[in-house]
Amino acid sequence: MKRLLIVSLFLITGQAYAQDLQSKLSAAFNRLQADSQCRYASLSLTVLDAKTGEQVFAASPNMGLATASTLKTITSITAFNVLGADFRYQTQLGYNGEIAADGTLNGDIIIKGSGDPTLGSWRYEQTKEAHVLALMVDALKTAGIKKINGRVIGDDSIFGTQSIPEGWIWQDIGNYYGAGTSGLCWRENQFDIKLRTGAVGNPIGVSYTVPNVSYLTFKSELVNGPAGSGDNAYAFLPVGSKVMYLRGSYAIDKDKKSISAAIPDAAYDAALRLSDTLKKLGIAVGFDPESVATLTAKGLKAPSISKNLTAIQSPPLSRIIYWLNQKSINLYAEQLLKTIAWKQGRKPTTTNGVEEVQKFWQARGIDASSMNIYDGSGLSPGDRVSTNTMARILQSAKKESWFPDLYESLPVYNDMKMKSGSINSVLCYAGYQTHNGREFCFSIMVNNFSGSSRGIKEKMFRVLDVLK
Repeated sequence: MKRLLIVSLFLITGQAYAQDLQSKLSAAFNRLQADSQCRYASLSLTVLDAKTGEQVFAASPNMGLATASTLKTITSITAFNVLGADFRYQTQLGYNGEIAADGTLNGDIIIKGSGDPTLGSWRYEQTKEAHVLALMVDALKTAGIKKINGRVIGDDSIFGTQSIPEGWIWQDIGNYYGAGTSGLCWRENQFDIKLRTGAVGNPIGVSYTVPNVSYLTFKSELVNGPAGSGDNAYAFLPVGSKVMYLRGSYAIDKDKKSISAAIPDAAYDAALRLSDTLKKLGIAVGFDPESVATLTAKGLKAPSISKNLTAIQSPPLSRIIYWLNQKSINLYAEQLLKTIAWKQGRKPTTTNGVEEVQKFWQARGIDASSMNIYDGSGLSPGDRVSTNTMARILQSAKKESWFPDLYESLPVYNDMKMKSGSINSVLCYAGYQTHNGREFCFSIMVNNFSGSSRGIKEKMFRVLDVLK
């Protein structure tokens, strides 16, 4: 009898605690919904018990809303499931033709990409540009190659020719965060443009680029903005030419004096860097570097590797996802989306990757219609996912052996481990939080808010503070 009384008291206490939490979440969410910034907005919040999946609180949980970069949590969790935490990309370096007795290669050096988004990245010691180029040079020297009577070719053909996901907007895709996918990425497919600034309202010039991209020319229509106006500069990808336009404004009080833009053809840039490195080391290269795109434009086919020299491995998936979420790298998410399609035996396209993500979760009881998405990063303003679906996918990860890697990858905002996402008039958060020893996962989305992002962020944090 005494034991039954204790159990009953425990259940009553637990129910009271749950009801109190629900009441507080409801009140906080209602305040947000009634706020003037949300007068014309669509809002949704789902909170689940991270261990059991029990719904703790939900407001419009099945409303499809733009996710912005919180979509990366779904891409990350799907990649962990499909590829495995230890998955690594392998870039092949090889050649065709024959090596003569004097060390002359009568053929081409070929860098064959496998979709590795980290090749040449500064984020990992083993992927830094200088290190990767040194590995390639060492492989050529070991093979006895002293001269190349041919070309260095960057082969990115594994991912096809469509580098930009459908649904991305023109203003984004010339900038570093809108860099297109590639079967052979290099330096995260971006470079820096150093600006020559001046007085407010005056034109801004281009001083130089890092690295030097002499194969591009720049038309700057940028103007110096007033102090406090921020970085509103945009780069626009060349279409059918080698001219990149810069438009917008850049505040005179910004210290960086630099913007980052997307490389139009990363495979060509990789080939160029290796070709230049070889020449500096006294290994002559007979012809200019090429990529599949530049060869195709000339009506030529890219040759295949007949002899492999070395394979360059990426960091494991767990470390790729760490930076994917910590710095919200769109390129990493889009490369993984295509890789998911490839792993599932499909042609590695964005569309196939989306279909495989939907199929994967459909098989686990999640309605594919609740994930109406166009990409893996959330950059497309057309992406729509419900907070219920996002929270359920977050909850599914809790039991997996790789969950600590996923958890580590999430940034800290408002003293909570969660991924943020923001595009025009959209702000979202998704992650995990422990409250009085109980673990929760959550997804909150606000679409079409008015006023400042800072203002709506502070108000959303007040709702999430209830979970602390």
